[in-house]
Amino acid sequence: MTDNDSKNGKAADQTPDSETGENAGENLKFTPARDGETTLDQDGEIIDAELTDEEDGEDTDFSGIPGMDEGMFAQVQEMMGKLERVDELEKENADLRHRLGRLAADFEGYRTRMGQDVDAAQGQGVAKATERLMPVYDDLERAVTMGSEDPAKLIPGVQAVQGKVLSIFASLGLEATGKEGEAFDPQWHEALQAVPGDEDDRIVQVYQLGFRMGDRLVRPARVVVSRKG
Repeated sequence: MTDNDSKNGKAADQTPDSETGENAGENLKFTPARDGETTLDQDGEIIDAELTDEEDGEDTDFSGIPGMDEGMFAQVQEMMGKLERVDELEKENADLRHRLGRLAADFEGYRTRMGQDVDAAQGQGVAKATERLMPVYDDLERAVTMGSEDPAKLIPGVQAVQGKVLSIFASLGLEATGKEGEAFDPQWHEALQAVPGDEDDRIVQVYQLGFRMGDRLVRPARVVVSRKG
């Protein structure tokens, strides 16, 4: 072996160790430390490995937000919670408005139907009353015809018509009130005049017959009442 070979061989033997040392240094430099372990710096000295706040997750780093601390962060979280609650309330309010609109529409439809039913009932009532009164017109027509031929027959004919009208009223639920001899009742009767008599508040004359339907007054009777002494 020549001197050059020896030199070359020695140089060749030294080259990998140098590269290995440099690579090892680089590996030591960039290898992160684990919890409870030690690592080496670039000069090969042992340094302590510490976990950062981001790794242990115990504390929040506010370094990216100037002037922010834990108290302010808690207030921000509280405000965000309130804003979320506001969104929920707005949704609930919108839902209630929608339901109220539907309820109003349903009520309007119900009122319209009720109005139509009332109109129909009134029309049926008028038709029923008219149908009942048609025979009265026929009787009046006959009474007038008979009275023109013989006036003595006119009064009995009119009285017969009057009785038929009262019968028709009774069939419709009307009850006559305010006849002579009845006790005066201001709920059903209207006194037009008071005259001396044997007792107080007794109907002695009827100007206009009254009618009632159950407990409801249809028309008051207009009468003359007596007063004692």
